[in-house]
Amino acid sequence: MKASRFFIGTLKEAPADAEVVSHKLMVRAGMIRRVAGGIYNYLPIGLRSIRKVEAIVREEMNRAGALELLMPSVQPAELWQESGRWVQYGPELLRFKDRKQTDFVFGPTHEEVVTDIARNQIKSYRQLPVNFYQIQTKFRDEIRPRFGVMRGREFTMKDAYSFDKDQAGLDESYRKMFDAYVRIFTRIGLEFRAVAADSGAIGGNKSQEFHVIADTGEDDIAYCPNSEFAANVEAAEALALGAQRAAPSEPMTKTATPGKAKCEAVAEFLGLPLARTIKSIVLATDNEGAEPTIWLLMLRGDHDLNEIKTSKLPGLANFRFATEAEIVEWFGTPPGYLGPIGTKKPVKVIADRTVACMSDFVVGSNETDYHTTGVNWGRDLPEPVVADIRNVRPGDPSPDGKGALEICRGIEVGHVFQLGTKYSDAMGATFLDETGKPRPMVMGCYGIGITRILGAAIEQNNDERGIIWPEAIAPFELVLCPMGYERSDTVRAAADTLYAQLTEAGIDVIFDDRGERPGVMFADWELIGVPHRLVIGERGLKEGNIEYQGRRDAEPTLVPIDEAAAFAAARVRAGYSSVAG
Repeated sequence: MKASRFFIGTLKEAPADAEVVSHKLMVRAGMIRRVAGGIYNYLPIGLRSIRKVEAIVREEMNRAGALELLMPSVQPAELWQESGRWVQYGPELLRFKDRKQTDFVFGPTHEEVVTDIARNQIKSYRQLPVNFYQIQTKFRDEIRPRFGVMRGREFTMKDAYSFDKDQAGLDESYRKMFDAYVRIFTRIGLEFRAVAADSGAIGGNKSQEFHVIADTGEDDIAYCPNSEFAANVEAAEALALGAQRAAPSEPMTKTATPGKAKCEAVAEFLGLPLARTIKSIVLATDNEGAEPTIWLLMLRGDHDLNEIKTSKLPGLANFRFATEAEIVEWFGTPPGYLGPIGTKKPVKVIADRTVACMSDFVVGSNETDYHTTGVNWGRDLPEPVVADIRNVRPGDPSPDGKGALEICRGIEVGHVFQLGTKYSDAMGATFLDETGKPRPMVMGCYGIGITRILGAAIEQNNDERGIIWPEAIAPFELVLCPMGYERSDTVRAAADTLYAQLTEAGIDVIFDDRGERPGVMFADWELIGVPHRLVIGERGLKEGNIEYQGRRDAEPTLVPIDEAAAFAAARVRAGYSSVAG
């Protein structure tokens, strides 16, 4: 490709609304332009990288036995009403009516549509297993789209859906997809982790996320450096800190704590470690035609509530935080001095695992400006209902018993789910088994954020000059920069010959024949992030050399002109082999 025939739209400055590095660099490198909030045009240089990501994904999905199809972005509401997600999905689901006032959605995902295909096309166990996939535009009406392609409203996703006759079949389909994802992200050249995760709005019993490790990631990932354990903090199991509860050693005492409504202030005032205090969180669940059920969740003062885990507890699927009026009605005091002792009306108490192991702890007295010290289970309080309701923290024991947890940041780029029969039960997707009896298909779901991968790769690979693309998804593998191309016959002849040699060798090369000054050429291609560069100049040619420089190299390397094409091709291929190795 010659640059004079290509569109290069680089900018010196990023737009004011660009918050993260990937957003800034994608705009400056001429990859994207904003159309509306969370909606972008992908310019030619950005689309080249997208197509390379798609090619890798297609190759690995086909290798894993998945079959490509294409489903519509616009979906009838009746399918979502059948599955129950018309109401459940929430405001991110873009709903609209056609001219006949029929309800439709712009699909954020395609479980309903693919299940409709399966129930109409698959009749017998002989047709199973099957795995359908597509690469398709999605739309999720994010309340606050941000971070460019990282949290956009319209985006490109690869989504796949497996159908099996039983759980053993699903386990095998899931394993194949998991292995395919490992190959995909390895080939792309990303540093990533596969982590246990919550299934969220998609549903199902088991899921794992694939995260690109980056300081700017939105998700906290808990992992054990000594083992393979890794999980999104939302899903990471928090073990009890303190295996055995100590015997009471203090009397229970109501103590004045004037103006001390926070655990930190109470601990400092009483001269106690924060870990001796209890954080009381009040939730409510509504009951039709009756007053709400009020729940008191007890956490150690230095721990934080995990709302995802909490929502999975019996009776708390649809919890909300209690209003101040409800708190006063049930506890007799505003927030800040709450506790399980002496409530005005009965509440359901749940203690975190760590709290259940504590003794001589501090709780609110349900009276403004007072806390109760020396509180103990069994003696002062009945034994609690115990559950894992907190976020893990660095230094917590790993659930696999192989060391302590650490926390890093990650950008989710892929997610695999075991859906089970959630959608096939709801939508009547059955097949006839070996005995002729109808049974629901057992489903899996597997997604990759195609356009998000670009942002994640840039967040992980950049410097002060711009993007540093992994070879596999760079818009071009190599840029050829002739200095004085229009003025020098010698440079022009050498550059044309080298361009032909590189093209013949199968290198994806961009030939900068624009006649720009060297500084402009170099700045553009370093910003765009092309991994390899060859520079041809009259001075070097007189000595029989040209300059090669990798995007991460501090200094150029002189290469004999007659060896330049082979040398550059070897460097490009070495970049791929280092990723594969």
